[in-house]
Amino acid sequence: MFYSRKLKKFKDINHCFFSRNGGYSKGLFKSLNCGFGSSDNKKNIIKNLSYVAKKMGIKNKNLILMNQTHSNKVKEIYECNNKKKINSDALITNVNGLALAVLTADCVPVLIFDHKNKVIACIHAGWRGAFSGIIKNTVNKIKKLNSKNEIYATIGPCIGKKNYEVDLRFYRKFMSQSKKNQKFFSYKNRKKKLFDLRKFVADKLLKLKVKVDHVNHDTFKESNNFFSYRKSSNLGHKDYGRCISIISLS
Repeated sequence: MFYSRKLKKFKDINHCFFSRNGGYSKGLFKSLNCGFGSSDNKKNIIKNLSYVAKKMGIKNKNLILMNQTHSNKVKEIYECNNKKKINSDALITNVNGLALAVLTADCVPVLIFDHKNKVIACIHAGWRGAFSGIIKNTVNKIKKLNSKNEIYATIGPCIGKKNYEVDLRFYRKFMSQSKKNQKFFSYKNRKKKLFDLRKFVADKLLKLKVKVDHVNHDTFKESNNFFSYRKSSNLGHKDYGRCISIISLS
């Protein structure tokens, strides 16, 4: 379990970036796999979600999950409706007792708190979502609720730059969007670049005047603590688990 020093100071929210440890799943999904999108035993996933709900001090039904598709879609949540399929990659609420959750396995989990207006949000920021505007869409939606705000964001564990190899097609896609994106890449070899996804996400938040801090862990490098899609792929595994990150209003 990992926490933001900055978010930890606010008494009106709870949050946690959970590791892959402490759960009930076996094999490739050992042990706190919270992703229904995996082929893990669904009973184990339900037990794992009950475990994290208990750790967060909330009812199971108040844990709100998304059907994440690497989109730029943001949904506002006003009630416990976790039996409905929520197709989005970010959630926002101002309802006490509801816990917003994001699942990741190398992508960036972002937890957000507007201290002035008591609004929370979570974002699943893979490169596709970050590239297509999920961060801007989420922060702008918060600002629309009240133009006077004080927004904090914590960027959680994700794949580190040293382990995020991308091809030249990927690199050119970012460069065609903006030449300024050059700063997020470094040279690996003639056919590969290294991409700093964490910095790319942080830069977008900072440009939106959000106060940012980091829970800085590399999911690929620290695969004993975190699920990693890339690490699992490199090892030839057919599937992988998902870590969960949660924020709630007390």
